Amino acid sequence: MSSDPPGFELPLRLFLAFRVLVDDLHDELARQGHPDVRPMHGFVFQAIGPDGTTAADLGRRLGVSKQAAGKTIDSLERLGYVERGTDPRDARRKTVRLTDRGIDCLALSARIFDRLRADWAQTLGGDRLRALEADLRSVTPAEPFLLDAPGWFGNS
Repeated sequence: MSSDPPGFELPLRLFLAFRVLVDDLHDELARQGHPDVRPMHGFVFQAIGPDGTTAADLGRRLGVSKQAAGKTIDSLERLGYVERGTDPRDARRKTVRLTDRGIDCLALSARIFDRLRADWAQTLGGDRLRALEADLRSVTPAEPFLLDAPGWFGNS
């Protein structure tokens, strides 16, 4: 009889670790003035990037339809995190960019994630956490910023 846990436990534990970190992040974001930000919004902010993007490109990056991306943009625009505009290089092209509020939320998120990582280092030990991160790097793609999780979770 094997003492190894069943195979399905590994992805569940990885997902639970993700949820713990993201839930803690959003609790802190809410305390610091961003109560309406949801986990999906982080993927959206990253996909928009520092130079902005179009709704069609945003949809492709997230793995969702242009219409779904447009609804998300509408919601984030109402909350003050993004703004629509015209591309200065091509007036026919409509772009979406992060506002100062969106940029602030991203910067705050980075600081909170650093604190959460430090908390994990305190709990697990710095060497064990670095080893865990190295192990995860060895079994995951080199490109860590796959942004299509909203579309991946939503596809049937």
